[in-house]
Amino acid sequence: MTDLTKKKCVPCEGDFPALTKAQAEDLMEQVPEWKLSEDATKLSRLYGFKDFAAALAFANEVGKVAEEEWHHPDLRVSWGKVEIELTTHSIRGLSENDFIVAAKIDQIGT
Repeated sequence: MTDLTKKKCVPCEGDFPALTKAQAEDLMEQVPEWKLSEDATKLSRLYGFKDFAAALAFANEVGKVAEEEWHHPDLRVSWGKVEIELTTHSIRGLSENDFIVAAKIDQIGT
């Protein structure tokens, strides 16, 4: 399996198919801290921090990754935590891009 952090996101347009549940489950091995939704259309993870400022700083770093990859997660920032949800809206499901971004987010601060 290719290291997801070494890959770049590619546009998912047209007839680009969403990953099957089996394909998504295989990729989950590379992002084990993330949660796969029951219908295999979303990835999510909750990160904890010491305070709001640390959570906000992390969210800003996530934003940099998202801009570099041109693949943007949904973020919810609150005191001491950041909730992240990834999906590829254009295909109404998951693509490899979601897993690439998840893996790169996991590298922030490591």
